[in-house]
Amino acid sequence: MLSDQRTAAVEPLQLVVGLVDRASGVVQTVASPSLVQLVMRVALAVPFWRSGILKWDGFLRLSDTAVTLFTDEFMLHLPGGPYHFPAPTVVAFLSGSGEIVFPVLLVLGLATRFAGLGLLLMTAIVELTVPDGWPIHLTWAAMALGIMVWGPGRISIDYLLRRFLQLPEDRH
Repeated sequence: MLSDQRTAAVEPLQLVVGLVDRASGVVQTVASPSLVQLVMRVALAVPFWRSGILKWDGFLRLSDTAVTLFTDEFMLHLPGGPYHFPAPTVVAFLSGSGEIVFPVLLVLGLATRFAGLGLLLMTAIVELTVPDGWPIHLTWAAMALGIMVWGPGRISIDYLLRRFLQLPEDRH
């Protein structure tokens, strides 16, 4: 009789566990690693791209606003500071270039880990410039680190190049 009571109590639990397991399988199918990697690459690329296009007045021609920001507005919040950026025109050019090139590489999935590293370093500089923005900067850093660790996924030029060149699959 005790055995019948246990069986009666376990059956509904097994049913619930089975349903949760099936639902989990559906979620895993929808959120395939390659799709997640693509979405993460695009999500990190967008804010940098949007910032980058505002820094240019034409091909390799910085906007006056970009130079003014790095000359007068943006400051590095370091101990004993804040301090002005050194060589503000050069820093504005490098920043604007990185904000265009790295997002394009990320979206294409080309040199993906290096683009992720570039945006991680840019995120660190942005954090030193706008320390109150740490919640969003932490999110950017997490995405950049994820991209660096797990790579671009199968929806990328990096993946196609590795297959074409018959290189071993990426470790992650």
